[in-house]
Amino acid sequence: MTSSFEFPLHPAPRLSDAERDRALGLLREGAAQGRLSHDTFLRRMELALAARRSDELAALTADLVTEKPWTGRLFGWVRRVSAVSQGVRRAWQTEKLPALLLPQHGAHPLRIGRDPGNGLRLTHDTVSRAHAELSLQGGQWVLRDLGSTNGTTVNGRRVTGTAVVRDGDQVSFGRMAFRLTTG
Repeated sequence: MTSSFEFPLHPAPRLSDAERDRALGLLREGAAQGRLSHDTFLRRMELALAARRSDELAALTADLVTEKPWTGRLFGWVRRVSAVSQGVRRAWQTEKLPALLLPQHGAHPLRIGRDPGNGLRLTHDTVSRAHAELSLQGGQWVLRDLGSTNGTTVNGRRVTGTAVVRDGDQVSFGRMAFRLTTG
């Protein structure tokens, strides 16, 4: 009785997660650049997730790889320089912002907005009447947006619901920005 199984002399190496992630990233970039239709993108993503060998992934991304090695390094360098300049810009702006002193430990939250009854009244047009609320919860300061029209941000990220804030954070209510400080 003979076996009908054939074993290759050199089996293909197992596909690594990094290789699969690279291929998925190339497919995403190709779709974002308009080089792949939506249907083609979805089909190739399915095939990439089911792929078992590197050559299968290479076939899915062959038409998307157009960078030369030196351009990839150049774009990586530009990306890193941009990240540094953004960090420097944020640090420079943070120091220039007016300070907003976090309130002393209190049982009541600090309401922020245009309404005269708020603990912190901001009279700018982009600030809602009841814009946000700052409270101490479990030893941490929590900022909550109260459904404001122009939004509340912490360090450039919009607050949806609540966000924990700390000394030195940049917060904005509408177009009014402050740097939080404890004293």
